[in-house]
Amino acid sequence: MEIHFHPLVTIVTPSFNQGQFIEDTILSVLNQTYKNIQYIIVDGGSTDNTMEVVNKYADRIDIIIHEKDKGQSDAINKGFKLAKGELVGWLNSDDILYPDCVEKIVELYVNKPDGAIYHCSILDWINENGVFVDRKYASIPNKEYLLNYNRSIIQQGSFYPKKLVEKINYLDEKIYYCMDLELWLRLLNYGNIYSLNEKPFSAFRIHSGTKTDSGKIRFLRNIKSVILQNGAKWYSRNIIIGFYYYSLKYYIKKVIYG
Repeated sequence: MEIHFHPLVTIVTPSFNQGQFIEDTILSVLNQTYKNIQYIIVDGGSTDNTMEVVNKYADRIDIIIHEKDKGQSDAINKGFKLAKGELVGWLNSDDILYPDCVEKIVELYVNKPDGAIYHCSILDWINENGVFVDRKYASIPNKEYLLNYNRSIIQQGSFYPKKLVEKINYLDEKIYYCMDLELWLRLLNYGNIYSLNEKPFSAFRIHSGTKTDSGKIRFLRNIKSVILQNGAKWYSRNIIIGFYYYSLKYYIKKVIYG
């Protein structure tokens, strides 16, 4: 389908000591088939080779910030506040977008302009070497489903109207693990959610430094707190299965395997 107008899309990459992976991330943005993209990298003062890699592409990156920050949400908010795009999104410095991701998101936005979230419902998981290991599906019809039935989302390749991100005052910087879920729940008070369902358009990299891998129980508690604060029911599947069951499973595994 031909796009009749080409809104600017801003992509923010928050970064800290991911020099091993960030070149793949950068190239996945620079090589998008959709070209009207503002790219912002916000690095929290990396001490590895991150900035050496970033500076290789400085002439193709619109804004580069390299300074100490207060964490991932703070870094993303810095980028969002500088964003000129009609749509905004972020891509972590170890994840990638497939070449036609932004083009397809813009098509979706042009056809359904009343949305608050435009996302990809299928996600590839890759390992440290970029090799495919699994595939995730997350079809989300509305906020009620996300609150009470299945809180799984695919953040990679998701975009939001900047005017709505401004309206809800950006990401909550107090949240460490599931700032993306919390943002989605607030955005869904102001519009619909639309998805690309035909194939994966992005990939999540699994490695030892992944936040959710290194802090599983804190991650589950963070999610429980966020969904309850946004209206989830105590007896919902998200609480019974998503928190209590997986917490018990985690503790049993710890007892058996240490």
